[in-house]
Amino acid sequence: MKKPLIVLTGPTAVGKTELSIQLAKKVNGEIISADSMQVYKYMNIGTAKITPDEMQGIPHYLVDEILPDEEFNVVIFQQLAKKYMEEIYNKGKIPILVGGTGFYIQAVLKNINFTETDTNLEYRSELENIAKEKGSAFLHEMLQNVDKKAADSIHENNTKRIIRALEFYKETKKLISEHNEEEYLKESPYNFAYFVLNTERGLLYERINLRIDKMLEEGLVKEVEMLAKMGMKKDMVSMQGLGYKEILSYLNREISLEEAVYLLKRDTRRFAKRQLTWFRREKNITWIEKEHFDFNNDKILSYMLNFIKATEII
Repeated sequence: MKKPLIVLTGPTAVGKTELSIQLAKKVNGEIISADSMQVYKYMNIGTAKITPDEMQGIPHYLVDEILPDEEFNVVIFQQLAKKYMEEIYNKGKIPILVGGTGFYIQAVLKNINFTETDTNLEYRSELENIAKEKGSAFLHEMLQNVDKKAADSIHENNTKRIIRALEFYKETKKLISEHNEEEYLKESPYNFAYFVLNTERGLLYERINLRIDKMLEEGLVKEVEMLAKMGMKKDMVSMQGLGYKEILSYLNREISLEEAVYLLKRDTRRFAKRQLTWFRREKNITWIEKEHFDFNNDKILSYMLNFIKATEII
């Protein structure tokens, strides 16, 4: 018998948090955050991190767990998520993956095998030296020439992932993007329901703009200032998060605050668009368009519960 798993995802600012709490209460569930930013400590405002009050007593995992200068990636996420899922199952409860990082969700849902090849330390050292001497953008271009799909999915500042992809190609003569696609085609080991919460684009963009205005009112600039004083730098993966890199540019006097806010809003809207593109590619998804339910969470919740019951997820 496959174990049950519920996924609740969707673009940023669509309203996943509140609905996830209601869902967890109804299905006797506990929540694992599938968000690549909320895992970091001290990064609260810019990540729209759920607060202890908002959790309403529902246990949350992979929220506020690591420091911003620590390494965190999809492989670490998958290992920790699977560990926490076992803990949740052992309590007789249902794990619910909640968050907007599609690749993280896919890694768990398909149990993707992030194959470790025999590491060629000499080649790794060579790549690390290239990154130091010529910058990670140069390294990213090397990957672009070898595996464009992989390069398009990895940020040019994420040196470790770029090196990993180049190593994989050198050792296996296969593209890491092709390997990941093969893994994606595998059947899930879970009996799952995969819900994608969405709303009309204009309304979503309005919600994004309002959320960013609220972040600024709540002290986003001070939060980034504090992180900078703690020694966090722009080239860290954590500091590449939306809201952090733009405000850091303002604090470094590279751009005005007005320009930083403009870029943050624009790039968050673009990010939401990319998230939706990702989810449309996935299989066995149940789309929930909020306007079809009169934007009423009780109606949405009732629909989700009926779906879970009808498909015998739990």
